[in-house]
Amino acid sequence: MSTPFPFTAVVGQDDLRLALLLNAVSPAVGGVLVRGEKGTAKSTAVRALSALLPEVDVVSGCRFSCDPGSPDPACPDGPHAPGASGSRPARMVELPVGASEDRLVGALDIERALSEGVKAFEPGLLADAHRGILYVDEVNLLHDHLVDLLLDAAAMGASYVEREGVSVRHASRFLLVGTMNPEEGELRPQLLDRFGLTVEVAASREPDQRVEVVRRRLAYDDDPAGFAARWAGEEAAVRQRVVAARALLPSVRLGDGALRQIAATCAAFEVDGMRADIVMARTATALAAWAGRSDVLAEDVRQAALLALPHRRRRNPFDAPGLDEDKLDETLEEFGGQDPGDGDDDPDDPGPGGGPGGQPEPGDAPGGDGDTAARPEAGEAGEPRPSGAGEQSPVRAAEPFRAKVLSVPGLGEGAAGRRSRARTEHGRTTGARRPRGALTKLHLAATVRAAAPHQRARGRSGPGLVVRRDDLRQATREGREGNLVLFVVDASGSMAARRRMGAVKGAVLSLLLDAYQRRDKVGLVTFRGSAADVALPPTSSVDAAAARLESLPTGGRTPLAAGLLRAHEVLRVERLRDPARRALVVVVTDGRATGGPEPVALASRAARLFAAEQVASVVVDCESGPVRLGLAGRLADELGGTAVTLDELRADSIAGLVKDVQRRAA
Repeated sequence: MSTPFPFTAVVGQDDLRLALLLNAVSPAVGGVLVRGEKGTAKSTAVRALSALLPEVDVVSGCRFSCDPGSPDPACPDGPHAPGASGSRPARMVELPVGASEDRLVGALDIERALSEGVKAFEPGLLADAHRGILYVDEVNLLHDHLVDLLLDAAAMGASYVEREGVSVRHASRFLLVGTMNPEEGELRPQLLDRFGLTVEVAASREPDQRVEVVRRRLAYDDDPAGFAARWAGEEAAVRQRVVAARALLPSVRLGDGALRQIAATCAAFEVDGMRADIVMARTATALAAWAGRSDVLAEDVRQAALLALPHRRRRNPFDAPGLDEDKLDETLEEFGGQDPGDGDDDPDDPGPGGGPGGQPEPGDAPGGDGDTAARPEAGEAGEPRPSGAGEQSPVRAAEPFRAKVLSVPGLGEGAAGRRSRARTEHGRTTGARRPRGALTKLHLAATVRAAAPHQRARGRSGPGLVVRRDDLRQATREGREGNLVLFVVDASGSMAARRRMGAVKGAVLSLLLDAYQRRDKVGLVTFRGSAADVALPPTSSVDAAAARLESLPTGGRTPLAAGLLRAHEVLRVERLRDPARRALVVVVTDGRATGGPEPVALASRAARLFAAEQVASVVVDCESGPVRLGLAGRLADELGGTAVTLDELRADSIAGLVKDVQRRAA
């Protein structure tokens, strides 16, 4: 087994280390979500945490880590005899983003269950992680069906494995730790709320600190065991402090004054539900225990808010996480001094400190006041101001709305999502087939039909059905897949001159929000002047697409053909990377084509490339005014897609839009 990088040797990242240690002190805090750019020691720090956790007492021989003091009465390995106990190090179990459902929850031998009535169960990762840490690297890329299972286990403290009426249940209480790069997409709100704390990390810009990071990493790579031995003293000191804080935790007093500050802070920042209040209370108590105090102070409440509230402040997927610290201080001051146990400490004090590597600075919390990132300034009524010849400054996007569903026709086999019909592991059952590999979803009726004709030949003498491997049938299911939604946006002067770019951006923003909710990848191609640009290559980060859209300048001619050809090239490359994911091209234009020789003919030829490859497409017609040329409709015909107006994109508009998209693209 490889030697992990020592936790105390991690340079900087004080907020990250503090959040992890608070969960080591009080697992009831609810875990940590670590957000940050790549190469910032997120995974290194998380993997090093398990070495600091105290050993766990378990029932000897139990595969589900039952506590000998209070064993699970429904444990599949039970009932347990008293006195058979031992101890082992705390586990940190990693869940790969590409894991199967059986790997996560465990596998049940369906053949033995049908023929022998025996629950032959092989535990999964949720069983291994019981009373330990479940770590998910790149948690934002985890498939939806695995997220659903995680949510169920986190909410109920147990995992259920169901296979055609045969079920197994076991306890599964774990500390959930996830790391993610926001550039690759965001988390579902339900899973985001399950993380007790969140931390934003970034690489230091201080040369001396960066030098120390490189020096320690190189020393570790040259001799992992020797490097770990040099830090053994610091590791032991932190481990002892965690044990002492755990022992002190039950006696920490959370006074009425601190509770009022917690409640007032959650109310002031308008967080949903009551989970934030509970997490803040547990975090503040853990902070006091970590500092060796028996009373919760205002500084603990402040630090708890900075760790527990930023990810709960997001009102929509495009809001940056964060807190307005001035507002936080005002709230704490207004509701402070209510209880002697809260003390008279300065609420601006950054926290208890004393953690390894230095005292955390709450001022490092990113995101400002948590509201939507500031948008570029515009002129009166959202009009752009000139910023150069042929170009105008970015225009503010109109308010987004709930968009009509656009889907790709046919039946795909892409990644799980919520947009287009596809063959999936989850969904409604549509048929049966022989299993390829391990059986995961039994089609009971088809299995019985396959086994029934052979019962006499197999010598059946009792009531049980004699089932062989060849009789088993896998259920085929139909669900929904995520697609690649490629936006091709006209940013030329013909769009901006009609004061429509704000409405156009609002419509694209609405479609981006819809893509976020349906778990799509998105890309953005823009064209203006004399060329087209890939403003955003295909990515799962809808936030990044929204940011690029906001800063999109306008002006110049309309090289429609260049935009279509660039989009066609993006799709060609993406097919090589992700051949199972189908594409939906959304062209946002008024249909005009100018610049260069024969711009209209060139645009027509480019559009016919999409039609020849049967790429599903929609043209959002941005033409307005009393005289309409219908150019966008002609473009849609040549693409083999359909044209819709900005008004028709709204969910409460024309009812037949989806059917029309599918009919025209078929």
